[in-house]
Parts: sequence; C-alpha cells; structure tokens
Amino acid sequence: MKIAFFDSKNYDIESFEPFVKERQIEVKFFEPKLNADTAEMARGFDGVCIFVNDTVNKEVVDKLVSFGVKAIFLRCAGFNNVDLAACFGKLHVYRVPAYSPYAVAEHAMALFLTSNRRIHKAYNRVREYNFSLSGFAGMDLYGKTVGVIGTGKIGRIFINICRGFGMRVIAYDLYPIPNSDIEYVSLEELFKQSDIISLHCPLTPETTHIINKDSINLMKKGVNIINTSRGGLINAEDLLQGIKDRKIGSASLDVYEEESDIFFEDKSGHIMNDSTLLQLIAMPNVIITSHQAFLTNEALNNIADTTTNNIIGFFSDNYNLDNEVCYHCGNQANCRKARHKKCF
Repeated sequence: MKIAFFDSKNYDIESFEPFVKERQIEVKFFEPKLNADTAEMARGFDGVCIFVNDTVNKEVVDKLVSFGVKAIFLRCAGFNNVDLAACFGKLHVYRVPAYSPYAVAEHAMALFLTSNRRIHKAYNRVREYNFSLSGFAGMDLYGKTVGVIGTGKIGRIFINICRGFGMRVIAYDLYPIPNSDIEYVSLEELFKQSDIISLHCPLTPETTHIINKDSINLMKKGVNIINTSRGGLINAEDLLQGIKDRKIGSASLDVYEEESDIFFEDKSGHIMNDSTLLQLIAMPNVIITSHQAFLTNEALNNIADTTTNNIIGFFSDNYNLDNEVCYHCGNQANCRKARHKKCF
C-alpha cells in the first residue's frame, strides 16, 4: 500500500506517522496541493490522500487512473472538491465522515463570542496599556434567536451550546430530523427571525450561495452571520455589501469561497490580490480564521485513525464500505452500498 499525501502540513505528518507505522502503510508526504499540474507526483502510488483544497476534477481523475492510482482518501468530511461522477467506475473515494463535531461547533461559538464582546480588539488594546472600554459594547445572548442551517452532528452540537446560553433556536434542513426537539422553520422564516445565523450544512448545488443579496435583504438589520462549514455557502461580495450597507452587524468566518490558494499558507510577505477578502479583513465587525475550526488534537487523531483504517479496509480482503462515497450515495434505487456492495 503506497499512498501519496498531498497538501501536507506539519500537523498532518505528526498525527499520521504513528498510525501509518503501526499499520504498515508506505506513505510519502507532498507539500503541493493535488491538481492537474501536480498529479504526476502520484505516479507509482496505489492511492492518494487529499484535503479540502485539493482539486480532483475529470482531468485529474483521468491522470490518476493512468498512473495506476486505485483510490482517493479524503482526510476530511466534505467532498465537494471531488468530481464523484468522473471517479465512478475508475477511482473509489473514501472520506472521514466525523472527526470531532465538537471542535467545529465550539470554534463557531468561540468566533462569535470573540466578535460580539470584541475580545480580539481588547487583547490588542490592553497590550498597548490602553484600558479604555470605548467601542466594546456587545449584546447579551440570553433570549436572542439563533437560526441554524444544517442539523447534522455539528449543527446539533452547536444548537446545544446555544441552548446553554438561554437562546431560542430555530433551524432549517433539507432533511429535518423526525420526532426531534428542534424547531424547524422555512428558510425564509429563519432569515427573517434570526438575530444570529450559523451555517452547518454541506456545500451542494442547493446550498451554494445560500447567503446572498436576496437572503440578506430578508434578514434583520444588525444580523450576525457565522460560517465554519464551506466558503461557497456565502456569496462573499454580497456579504461585503451587506456589511457596508450596515445590514449585517457582524460576520464570523472560518472559511472563504476563494480560500484554496490562500488559507493554510503563510502569505505575510505577499501582496494580496483578492480585493474582497482584503476588504472583509479590514472591516471592524468581521473576524476571520483560516479554516482552523477542525484543528484540535482529538480531531487530528481521529482523522488519522479513520483515514488509515479506510486505507487498510480498501486494500484488505474484508472490503470496507462504511466511509466510501460516490454520486449514487443516498439514491436508494442506484446505491450499491445500500445493498452492501462495492460502489462499483
């Protein structure tokens, strides 16, 4: 089993090394992201391990197959960067469906609390011996309405956190959980009623730019938006305009639509060409972290454990179906996995 790890960071190497050694998986860690230009690096490997900003389109799929690659192992939950239809019949695709939903949900609330109570500004001010409280007034969370879009594991944990603050929670999901204690409303009602909106849904054609000019117009003046899921859920230019129009009170973001060549990298010595991101960073009511919501020791351990188990499971006699995905998944009529068979 020879696996090429793309977009590898120090924390990936540190967390994976004990598991690959124990499970006798031969790996090579590559710093570049996987794309059409770097796919050649996978020649001679049985599989590739990728992260959220690697690109697996049809061109990359065809190249990987020609090099003898048999499977793609995502060390993350999302797979919107993989062309599953192009992979079908050629490359099996695995993911890590849950590594630490608590990490992401807790980071979402930490981001908002930091923004609401101006903790990041207070920290910098006090370090300069400025103890003024001017401009630091936030709002009580108790009694406020938070709208949660997406009620998977992360969304439900975030709901419980909000309830701990005494907040009223409403939610929207394309597939509501039956017989739950969650108050589901229409998306339009969620936009209209919420003081805070937090995104916890996957990026799909239905959810792309779910936050846009039209939805922002439905929201309360001063609404607070949190996104720790995928950048493409928000039209960044519309968000920026909503902030300039004083419609949006704050934005707490761990993801950004055009993050792939920016986040996870040190750009401190570079001139930034993304004017939208530059303006968002400059806004006093915007706080941005660079896709770090998942980054806890527990999550890194779980990612490494599950990913290496996926690798072992794929290449073993007892073929592991649990975490395999394809474009038929969820379609009971066509999904072979639902019938306990390989995706192809």
